[in-house]
Amino acid sequence: MSLVFRSLHAASKPDLLNEEWLLLENTGPGVLNAAGWSVTVARQGQRPRPLGTLSPGFIMQPGDKVRLITGSPGKKSLGTPPTDEAGVKLYYLFLREPVLARPGLVLRIALNQAELARAVFAPDRQDGLSTPTTTT
Repeated sequence: MSLVFRSLHAASKPDLLNEEWLLLENTGPGVLNAAGWSVTVARQGQRPRPLGTLSPGFIMQPGDKVRLITGSPGKKSLGTPPTDEAGVKLYYLFLREPVLARPGLVLRIALNQAELARAVFAPDRQDGLSTPTTTT
């Protein structure tokens, strides 16, 4: 599968959930259907905890980018969501707490038990991404 994380962006304050997002890109030649994908988070070496399932999901054509925003579009108290960029779709997760709470968190997108994409949060980097480390 050719799904990759392009950016992880933490909010400036924990209660501004509309300012926290995960940017995904379809780098492959085929169309991806996100219906039923699950989003999980874990500390390095620990069991992943589910954040939710994308329902109804969305369709990603080759080269498409989708920004998964932690908050809710209707709540102004959660901050200002990012402005629409050309070619970047927005999809809200409607979560109640931030996802990117600490460095080293491992985020995964999976369908059933198959991992589609993985990223490790590194807040000191501009794109918020670190290369995943393997544990033995």
